[in-house]
Amino acid sequence: MAEFRFPWLSLSVLICIVGAVWDALARTPDVARRRSLGASGLALGCTLAAWLDFVLLGAVEAHDPWSLTAGLLGSPLLALDPLSAPKLPLVALVYFLTNLATLRAKAREFSFARSLAAEAILLATFACKTPWAVAALLAIGTIPPFLELSKAGKPKRVYVVHAGLFVGLLALGAALLETAGDASNPPVAAIMALALAMLVRSGVAPFHCWMTDLFEHATFGTALLFVAPMPGVYGAMRLVLPFAPSWILQAVSMASLATAVYTAGMALVQREARRFFCYLFLSHASLVLVGLETASPIGVAGALCLWLSAALSLTGFGLTMRCVESRMGRVSLSDFSGLYRHVPMLAALFLITGLASVGFPGTVGFIGLEMLVDGAVQSSPVVGAIVVIVAALNGLAVIHAYFRIFTGRPHASSIELHIRPAERASVLVLTALILGGGLYPQPGVESRYHAAVALSRSRRSHARSPVDPAHGAAAGSRLPSGRVAIDLIRARS
Repeated sequence: MAEFRFPWLSLSVLICIVGAVWDALARTPDVARRRSLGASGLALGCTLAAWLDFVLLGAVEAHDPWSLTAGLLGSPLLALDPLSAPKLPLVALVYFLTNLATLRAKAREFSFARSLAAEAILLATFACKTPWAVAALLAIGTIPPFLELSKAGKPKRVYVVHAGLFVGLLALGAALLETAGDASNPPVAAIMALALAMLVRSGVAPFHCWMTDLFEHATFGTALLFVAPMPGVYGAMRLVLPFAPSWILQAVSMASLATAVYTAGMALVQREARRFFCYLFLSHASLVLVGLETASPIGVAGALCLWLSAALSLTGFGLTMRCVESRMGRVSLSDFSGLYRHVPMLAALFLITGLASVGFPGTVGFIGLEMLVDGAVQSSPVVGAIVVIVAALNGLAVIHAYFRIFTGRPHASSIELHIRPAERASVLVLTALILGGGLYPQPGVESRYHAAVALSRSRRSHARSPVDPAHGAAAGSRLPSGRVAIDLIRARS
């Protein structure tokens, strides 16, 4: 395993921890906001440096030098591989831009110290491969939203029940996995427990109620940061996909597909903006899981591309909706609000980020969705058709929300509603990445394709029996290159 030139991973996590403690001592929300921006900005710089260092090393896996855990555990706890390398900068970027877009009016409700603590946990999670450590960090990550709900005196029973179920299943699965004598042949009970835990964390029906409840009672920023990076998908790839027999993957795929259809329909009929966003997010997260469970390189690569693009575009979409909410309070979709005249730029950004999330041509989500459809069709033409229908329903839901919020009789207001510079900068950065990734997708797709091949090889090495080539655990020599894969998708579309 190669070594970075500098301990970027440990430093990014440490900066967030120190920043959270320092932020908690701030006397005013303005000071806390400035400190959190500094800490999350430094963490973003460290994760970008780690990604660049990883690319320059050209290694399959790289870890920090002078790792303390290497001496204690025998191997470094934090490391990057093709799967996690771009996820860390994405997580750091999402946290930094959310902190930046938080206005003074919201600074008293949104805890910057808690946000930095949650960022430290999530960065450590995405930089970790050891099963028991991933499970432990995923469990710890459920604490920050609970603290916010408790401090605000909001109802938390639904969240506690689902989080407890998630942690219990994680602990059971991880314990069975660690006690198994043969690491290449873990017990089926452990895989089933871990798969169920990831379904709960990802909000797959019927375990989706906690997510709508969280968006209802927590601040929009906290709910967005808790779900947008999709840690449940990461857990599924680290803990379930390499070991699971085909029938478990198929069961997860069917549950995810049914959830994608159900939540896409629910997003279309919602009358409250937060619930609409929550169901839209659930539909996309379920589509990512559908792609992962195809276990074919094209399908998994499409799911990995969709994972990045959905996290990016839905964060931008959520931030624009948060901007609207900060001006009008809870946004109703029952009536036409007529906000376009007051915030035309916000309306344009709302439309761009929303359409990017459903794979509109020219945006970063287009290639990922096309590859996902291609992989799903290889698995089953019916599944491919349903994925297309889900994408169409989500697109209709986004257009419906746009017309309800921004069109109609102009909204009468005695105060200035224009978008603030910090908000504009946050959403513009995400929009630039969305459009840039759509116009020049080759590097991103090749990177995700190589990660998908690595996942397929990992799955093959843990396979209990010879793998069906149709489900893709094929050898790398038989796989098309990333460029050929893109050409194949373009030809078919």
